[in-house]
Amino acid sequence: MSGIEVPTTGRRSRPMAALWRSMSDQRWELAAAGLLGAFASASAVALLGASAWLISRASEMPPVLTLTVAAVTVRFLALSRAVFRYAERLVGHDAAFRGLTQLRIGVYRQLERLAPSGIAHFGRGDLLARLVADVDAALDLPLRIILPWAQAVLVALATVLFLVWLSPTAGLVVGVLSVVALALTPWLVGLTARRAEARMAPARGRLTAAVVRALDATPELSAFGAAGRATARVRTLDDEVTSLNERQAFALGVGGGLGILVQGAAVSAALAIAVPQVTAGTLEPVWLAVVVLLPLALFDVMATLPASALALQQLRGSARRIAELAEVPAPVAEPAAPSAVDDTFRGLRLEGMGAEWVAGTPALRRVHLDVRPGQWVAVVGPSGSGKSTLAAVLMGFLSYTGSVTLSGTQVRDADGDDARRHLGLLSQQAHIFDTSIADNVRIGRPDATDDEVAAALHAAQLTPWLASLPDGAATTVGSFGVAVSGGERQRIALARLLLADRPFVILDEPSEHLDGATADALMDTLAEALADRTVLLITHRLRGLQAADLIVELGAGEVVARGRHEELLAAGGWYAEQWYAEVDREDMAELVPRLPVGRAVPWPGRSGAR
Repeated sequence: MSGIEVPTTGRRSRPMAALWRSMSDQRWELAAAGLLGAFASASAVALLGASAWLISRASEMPPVLTLTVAAVTVRFLALSRAVFRYAERLVGHDAAFRGLTQLRIGVYRQLERLAPSGIAHFGRGDLLARLVADVDAALDLPLRIILPWAQAVLVALATVLFLVWLSPTAGLVVGVLSVVALALTPWLVGLTARRAEARMAPARGRLTAAVVRALDATPELSAFGAAGRATARVRTLDDEVTSLNERQAFALGVGGGLGILVQGAAVSAALAIAVPQVTAGTLEPVWLAVVVLLPLALFDVMATLPASALALQQLRGSARRIAELAEVPAPVAEPAAPSAVDDTFRGLRLEGMGAEWVAGTPALRRVHLDVRPGQWVAVVGPSGSGKSTLAAVLMGFLSYTGSVTLSGTQVRDADGDDARRHLGLLSQQAHIFDTSIADNVRIGRPDATDDEVAAALHAAQLTPWLASLPDGAATTVGSFGVAVSGGERQRIALARLLLADRPFVILDEPSEHLDGATADALMDTLAEALADRTVLLITHRLRGLQAADLIVELGAGEVVARGRHEELLAAGGWYAEQWYAEVDREDMAELVPRLPVGRAVPWPGRSGAR
């Protein structure tokens, strides 16, 4: 595909036309496949005609030598039909799969353009359906739509011209009926199935989304007794898809029936016209079987067109869904002429920065922050204060107002991938892939050696745990890291971050969802492993912030206080209240295990009631 174009909707660029343009690199191959297929189909038609002539001529018992050429022709056509068909399948499928690969890359790039915040417009199951089922449907465009129609037109034209030479009247009648089979019958099939097909691709997307959601939430659905409702929802959507499939089958049946009727009409008409001509002596008797049987073979070639019409309707829905990805505006626009980011990290500066997820609802306002190389800066605040929004802006996942400079370069003016070569992120829900521990870590730097991966795992303090596993770092962790604990998941993500070796690291709630002891151990590991990096720690947990070079408190999207730990305690406010609340919880956690355990005392009056 040239430029890996993704179909877009619009007045000047319809999805189907754009989908065909996206296969421009494969058009010569597809043209060759079309010619090979036409030769194969023509060989099949000619084989029946030559066989009819040979049998008719042989019935006259001529000298054997007069049949030699016809016999050789029959053998040649029988072999060429198979050879041409095989070559057509080989060339056509090679071109189609090359185009499909490029289209899938283009769709993935559109998703990458939107990720991570822009894909919130779509559910996970819906995205899966667009990336897999809808893109796979594009394979039908060359193989089931364009090539069959092109072959049928070429073969019909050649056959009709030959019949006109033999019997002009029969040739014209077969020509008219061929137009009916080429245009009218597929149009009726498409008309019958159009409404169902317009709903099919979205219905499949909803079904896939429902199944994925149900599988992801199986433990919660079972725990709260909602599995039955989720199953009923999936069953309802499946019934909808089944009903649409039945409508498709009905339309295909209508097309098949009309095709047989037209084929019968063509054969009957040819017979009705040719017999009087033979009787009148204007047509040699040996050609009678040829005139009658050629339409039979020709309409067998065109029998696939109703299915092609149905595939066309199906593909229109998928093409629209693919096009919708290109219509969603990117949360961050890539600059036309990106500025380079200095290889040496020289700090981060925010001046009057603001950002919003929903237009008109600011998540951050007038934020000023200066992070110098080697500093540990903590950003704290209650939930909803804008902490994670800050991380999204710095990673280039969200547009902003004001100024955000990384090593002197404005982040909005830099290429996103180039800026992220200097930034590392450890989020509260770092994604763990369904592969081995080592492969999960190697995502940080795909060309890393086994020794470098082992060193990163050691720095993340996973060596003792790995030694207890039968397969060590080769152990598969399951989808979303289901086979490991939360703390181990975060340490695997930390090892990935260390292997990437970014000079500036953003820790976005890294100990969230972990119990107190595990969170403390993880934070100690982070402090040790990232001692030589510049770190921006985003958290609402204040334990361990005494050593931070700077603490910035956010509230309602604005900076409400900043300073070191002691200064913020002295100033009072949210930070001091949260700190003393954490201290009280820790004291209580230490005190409860020391309380004496005595005999249970019955409630007053219980014995008297008896």
